[in-house]
Amino acid sequence: MSSEYNYDSDAQFFPFFVLTVTSLITLPLTYTLLRKPADATGANRASHIETTYQPDNADLIDIQRAKQKRKELRLKRMLFALGGWLVMAYMVYLMVVTARTAPTIWNPYDILDIAFTATEKQINSRYRRLSITMHPDKRTPNAALNETLESVNDDWVEIVKAYKALTDEEVRNNYIMYGNPDGKQSTSFGIALPHFLIAEGSGKYVLVVYGLLLGIGLPWLVGKWWYGMQKMTRDRVLVTSAGNMFKEYRERMEPGDIAAAITTAEEFEEILRGAKADSGLGKLEQKLQTNAAEFMSAKDKKTLSEIEDPVRRKALALTWAYLTRTLLDDKTLEAEKFELAPTAFQLNDAFQAFCLAYGFTSPLQSCYYLSQCLTQAIPPNDRLPLLQLPHFTPSIVRSIEKTAAAEQRQHLSIQSFMDLPAEQRRSLAQVAGLSNDRLKVAEGVARQLPYLKIEKTFFKVQGEKYIIPSSLVQFVVKARIIPPGTTNVPKVSEKDLLDTDPVEGDIDAMKKEQEVHHVPLVYAPYFARDRTPRWSVFLVDARMGKIAVPPFTFQGFEKPTFDADGKPTFEVVTLKMQFQAPPQAGSYKFQAHLICDSYVGFDQKVDAIMTIDDASKAQEVDSDDDISEPEEDSIAGQMAALKGEAAGANKPRQPRKKQIQQPVESDYDSNTDEDEDDDDSETDTDTSDEE
Repeated sequence: MSSEYNYDSDAQFFPFFVLTVTSLITLPLTYTLLRKPADATGANRASHIETTYQPDNADLIDIQRAKQKRKELRLKRMLFALGGWLVMAYMVYLMVVTARTAPTIWNPYDILDIAFTATEKQINSRYRRLSITMHPDKRTPNAALNETLESVNDDWVEIVKAYKALTDEEVRNNYIMYGNPDGKQSTSFGIALPHFLIAEGSGKYVLVVYGLLLGIGLPWLVGKWWYGMQKMTRDRVLVTSAGNMFKEYRERMEPGDIAAAITTAEEFEEILRGAKADSGLGKLEQKLQTNAAEFMSAKDKKTLSEIEDPVRRKALALTWAYLTRTLLDDKTLEAEKFELAPTAFQLNDAFQAFCLAYGFTSPLQSCYYLSQCLTQAIPPNDRLPLLQLPHFTPSIVRSIEKTAAAEQRQHLSIQSFMDLPAEQRRSLAQVAGLSNDRLKVAEGVARQLPYLKIEKTFFKVQGEKYIIPSSLVQFVVKARIIPPGTTNVPKVSEKDLLDTDPVEGDIDAMKKEQEVHHVPLVYAPYFARDRTPRWSVFLVDARMGKIAVPPFTFQGFEKPTFDADGKPTFEVVTLKMQFQAPPQAGSYKFQAHLICDSYVGFDQKVDAIMTIDDASKAQEVDSDDDISEPEEDSIAGQMAALKGEAAGANKPRQPRKKQIQQPVESDYDSNTDEDEDDDDSETDTDTSDEE
């Protein structure tokens, strides 16, 4: 028994083979491109804040923004996937237009042209009739039908085989077992490759191609994928960069310290690789000394001067040039400055993981402040909120603050500036040298900024009246978007400040809670990347200076905060963070922080007191709810009264004594003598302590 190889010489099955192999690569690749990334910014679903303002070097910023979009779109993988789909479409086309010949199955009944129910007598009769007309001695080849003597002999051989298969016992068994009257045949292998790739000396080239693909290409792709997965952290930062930044962590860090820490990352080497590391470094530092010295502390200047690595030194210098909006008078340096900011922002996000691991409040807040400054290109040591508005410069802001007699311990926020009467704003702008037309542009932007104002905060356990030890507690923040300068703001309805638990099984309510409505994209004319703002809520033990509950980050809301025309809806939105309550009863005092990572001066903090009752109190309430006396006016009450008179049960009941639980002193609470019923939180928008 031998083996027989059949090649697809007519290209009937080759498209099926190519389609299968290509789909194994193209379909998973397409899925990775279409799925929502873990760090999605929502930039494709949000609108822009409308303004006519164009900053300096707007063309360079637009180029870098387009470059960042290409990175986020993963252009190489998109092109590869597109090529795969084109190949698959061509293979489907070949499958449709190519004529296919189905393999014939040897059937003795068809050869003799008799029915399956034919008897042996009918089979013998049919064979004798065919022998008269089909025997080679009695049949002359018909040239018109391209018949030859050889084909006539082959036809008669098939007739004899068919006759024996139906009459001879041994031949019949071979046909039943192997499908052929001659018994078991040689093994046939079908190869879905055109014959020209194998025949006529092409075999060696095919072997070379297969060797390159399977022996070199496939291991290289798998190794690259595996190494790429291993060298990146969950925050999409190089492991070596994370290690370098971890070494720079301290318990107390200012935003400038974090800016210096993130420049140890290797991601900057890709931007400043080769000759870019030293090119223009001297000119850059000279510009900083001339134009940005007032915005850098002595500590920041010393840190920059002590760095020896040229890549890190230039990265830190470019970071400060970006934060201080220093004009470098060099297109290459300007492009590098704007290209570096999104990378620094991503690394700053990754640095927050170290801050959360140690749990200290100071470095975490500094990370959020640096995120705001990187987004708005504002010096972190002197955060002037009005610099976020177009046409406002440091000199103009200082003049306005001085004229407005703002307190020295805090800067004038956008909200405070827009709350001033229009005439007073124009007067302040004129004194500072800002024209009315430019002031109107700035006011137009301010009225579109998504300032999230806290209306109420409270703790709750879903479905329960009391909070007991170790239960799953929800810290609920009720807030609404009120852009600065908005007039005729409607009052908040008390119903909107409630947090009603959805009815079990209410699918519509669950779907409504899962809806996500995005606010407009961050107004950041100097930041070369489109992104939506994020709000983080976390609880702090102010006495210990540590984080009690890690931040919960929100990027969208369950209700639309802006309508189709870009006007605020004033809908009350709900932010919830869930955590486990402490294991002991008592009164716990927290400081809740609501921080926006995109705008300066939009941060808020409130005092929040969580009262945890003993578990027995909740059980007592449950028992009272389950066993209740019927009302006297009801039929059940009258029947109970009759039974009580007959059995003498109308004696006055003794009141149940309640067990008094003393609150336990907690590590979070520095003052447990406060009234436990006072759990309302008042908003404190004064952020001067952090500044």
